[in-house]
Amino acid sequence: LCLTRRTSFLYVWFSRALLGAFSLLFQLFSPRRPAMSGKKLPAVSNPLLLLSATQLAKKIRRKEVSSVEVVQAYIDRIQEVNPLVNAVVKDRFDAALQEAAQVDKLIEEETGGEEVLEDRLPLLGVPLSVKESYCLQGMPNTTGVVSRRGIVATVDAPPLVQLKRAGAIPLGVTNTPELCMWWETHNHLYGITNNPYDLERMVGGSSGGEGSILGAAGSVIGVGSDIGGSIRMPCFFNGVFGHKTTPGVITCENQYPPASGRDKEYLSLGPMCRYSEDLLPMLKIMAEPNTHMLSLNTKVDLKKLRFFTVPDDGGSPSTYPVSRELVEIQSKVVERLEADLGVKVQEVRFPELHYGFRIWDTYLGLSDDEGKPPKPFAQLMGEPGRPAWPLWELLKWMVGKSDHTIPAIVMGLHDMLRVFKPSPYIIKQKEKLQRDVEELLGTDGVFLYPSHPRVAPKHHHTLFRPTDFAYTAIINTLGLPATQCPLGLGKEGLPLGVQVVAGKLQDHLTLEVALYLEKTFGGWRDPGAN
Repeated sequence: LCLTRRTSFLYVWFSRALLGAFSLLFQLFSPRRPAMSGKKLPAVSNPLLLLSATQLAKKIRRKEVSSVEVVQAYIDRIQEVNPLVNAVVKDRFDAALQEAAQVDKLIEEETGGEEVLEDRLPLLGVPLSVKESYCLQGMPNTTGVVSRRGIVATVDAPPLVQLKRAGAIPLGVTNTPELCMWWETHNHLYGITNNPYDLERMVGGSSGGEGSILGAAGSVIGVGSDIGGSIRMPCFFNGVFGHKTTPGVITCENQYPPASGRDKEYLSLGPMCRYSEDLLPMLKIMAEPNTHMLSLNTKVDLKKLRFFTVPDDGGSPSTYPVSRELVEIQSKVVERLEADLGVKVQEVRFPELHYGFRIWDTYLGLSDDEGKPPKPFAQLMGEPGRPAWPLWELLKWMVGKSDHTIPAIVMGLHDMLRVFKPSPYIIKQKEKLQRDVEELLGTDGVFLYPSHPRVAPKHHHTLFRPTDFAYTAIINTLGLPATQCPLGLGKEGLPLGVQVVAGKLQDHLTLEVALYLEKTFGGWRDPGAN
């Protein structure tokens, strides 16, 4: 055991040393970006932007407001904030306004009444933002890869088919990290995306553009994907709600990059929303035709749930300690749950979380049941042409000639060096963790766990703490549903939050807890307000 722990320490030490070297290179050779210090988003002035999608849909159906008015309000807000946050990378405003006008005409001509519209088209006339990795017909589908410039989606991803069928109107697509495999949203095709609460800080990834435009009130509902925290981290950093669905419920077809290896066991799609009441209706729509797999129509009595809190990963050497303000806010959630619901929140610890990053990294590299390994990252970097040479790209990057970001190059090198067989010890740790967590949760348990050890870091600081995303990534490896919930702002004016985790297919439990936490802690805050 001592030898195994020493090997684990050496693995982490070597990984940190390698990334530290790349971080130094980045500091020396990266171009300076314009300073955003002192700039701030304007406050929301249009009251339509302060309504949930559920409320907007109801007002549109009742003709209290037109879809054109709502869509125009969001277009105006995007045009106001996007020069500062760089979240929306391609819009379809003209088409959206035309579709909104058609919605208003349909409502005028509808004779069946409001109930018929609500049942058939629950999101009728409501604007929607879309992560650029989703195929949205007529929109770019590049995930920030320069060699994919000009590639336009010819079809809609299945969840978007369902959302459009429910009446939602896409406004455009939002930025991602290169190939969606980093937690800072930056690429050489669209540039870097800024946090609406502090433009000098990052938005997370890979659904970072979505998190940013939602937090900036430039969108009310959006869609993301999550293989290591790519919904939950951006929602945490940008102060909004996001749900990582149980894997296998929402199809990941017509996404780029496509799933390979065992990706489908860990990759989840899900809704990202400013208001918690929109999570459930969105999930019902996105999950079609598999909605029956989830108990989304089951009424949840929070007083009958078993609550647990997991304060941290036990001091893993691969992650930074959880900050005091995040420890305190999670403790406040525990206090409120016990006071308001009369429940007992039990603190539990899982020693195996100590190996969270290594578990995720190991399982992401495994071959599928047919023995096919994951698609090489260097191949994805070069598509639709020949595979990239990461070492050569590193040399080019040092003289400012590479089309790839340093995280993508490091990922390519890491992928090439992944020649060791999976550690039996790490496999055992994961299997034990899986058994213990599933036994603890059952079908009526949820636990609180930090969404991240720190609030939104400064731009590019992920290079100095590259594996902090283990707090979200381990939940992917376990195949569990999780909802990130905002909990107000911290001492620096940055969003706080926590993720709520339940057993497989028990998504309805975490969504109900999200409703409670929004009511108790206030939910999203306008980043432009004083």
